[in-house]
Amino acid sequence: MRKKILIVDDDAEIREIIHIYLQNENYQVFEAEDGISALTQLQKEKIDCVVLDIMMPGINGIETCLKIRQQKRIPIIILSAKSEDMDKINGLSVGADDYMVKPFNPLELVARIKAQLRRQDFFQQSSQNFSEIRVNDLIIDKNKHVVKVEGREVSLTPIEFSILELLASQRGQVFSTEQIYQQVWNETSAYYSRNTIMVHIRNLREKIEVNPRKPEYIKTVWGVGYKIED
Repeated sequence: MRKKILIVDDDAEIREIIHIYLQNENYQVFEAEDGISALTQLQKEKIDCVVLDIMMPGINGIETCLKIRQQKRIPIIILSAKSEDMDKINGLSVGADDYMVKPFNPLELVARIKAQLRRQDFFQQSSQNFSEIRVNDLIIDKNKHVVKVEGREVSLTPIEFSILELLASQRGQVFSTEQIYQQVWNETSAYYSRNTIMVHIRNLREKIEVNPRKPEYIKTVWGVGYKIED
């Protein structure tokens, strides 16, 4: 079955360029010129991945991303002219899985979409068999895609869930940011960004740790990477 990609951008020319490249890869492509139209499309179609601009009239990309995350756990790639680190952090903090800066290389965007879809497919296949991971009061239900801390359910993005699952399933092993990228994104390090991984780790800690500054679960091994201890 062809994957369905939704392009959300108020620039018709950018939508057209992305549309052409994705069609050439045999994706089924949908377009929306603003956040409201995007949310309507998501109600009508079973979208597999969203490419989302930030600066749009009406509901901007950040608000749209938040609203999508309330309903869906599909991959979201932000495509924005804002290139400052804080802009990227904000985008990833509201639930985006990846962030690209305009002007962009359409082939790189296609590669990142493929990586997100491969990771999503891998998760869905691996979760067919029931598996529950427990680390003290942290429970990760791979089958239901649910995480609970002290009985309280926490809402994670697909990327956050995959990072947590990776660390928890191989407790004691230290993963560098590059290794996390390769394992979770199921992709080589060509598009690897250390800051992106660090933002996702920070978001995870905010959600599962009692005190994110003194994490009980996700430990930092300085100069090496991250781990969840036995």
